[in-house]
Amino acid sequence: MRRHFSMLREFHLADWFTLANAICGMGAIFASMHYLQFGLSRSLMVGMGLIPLAFIFDALDGRIARWRNSAGTLGRELDSLADVISFGVAPAALAYACGLHGGWDWLVLSYFVGCGVSRLARYNVTAEQLSGDEGKVTHFEGTPIPTSLVLVVVLAVAAWQGAIGEAIWFGALQLGPWKLHPLVLMFALSGSLMISKTLRIPKP
Repeated sequence: MRRHFSMLREFHLADWFTLANAICGMGAIFASMHYLQFGLSRSLMVGMGLIPLAFIFDALDGRIARWRNSAGTLGRELDSLADVISFGVAPAALAYACGLHGGWDWLVLSYFVGCGVSRLARYNVTAEQLSGDEGKVTHFEGTPIPTSLVLVVVLAVAAWQGAIGEAIWFGALQLGPWKLHPLVLMFALSGSLMISKTLRIPKP
């Protein structure tokens, strides 16, 4: 039994906050599925509420790692995996649950998640190159994936106003064999900004 939990003993305090981030993301995904299964708007709102909580855990894990001087490769990889769940897959699942489930919507949401994965992978492999004299990354190339919180806030406002499903903002367009909901284009914009190499944002 002790052998099975040996890896967990290697976790630093910051890593547990990172895991909490991932758990919030999974909770949002499950809440999306629960809403689609039972139609309870409360489930959808709970799922949306978990993303800001994941954002808080994501911010705290970095601060704690710096405070305890425990930042390392494991923590960075763990953080990236958690962020893919909470700020990539979960927002896409919430968008689908809100009614963005036309064929073109699927492609856009998949593009968004792919951009998030690519952006995090690029950050991990270029972290040393982007480090300043103090060995700290001084800026981001492209927007950080947690900025997808803005997309979830937009969806939450729409849900609060009852503008989801058939009543979703801007309606739907029939383009060839599939439908496209114009609202999904904010995910295309977000994904494109994440993988931009010309956009540089100072890292706090």
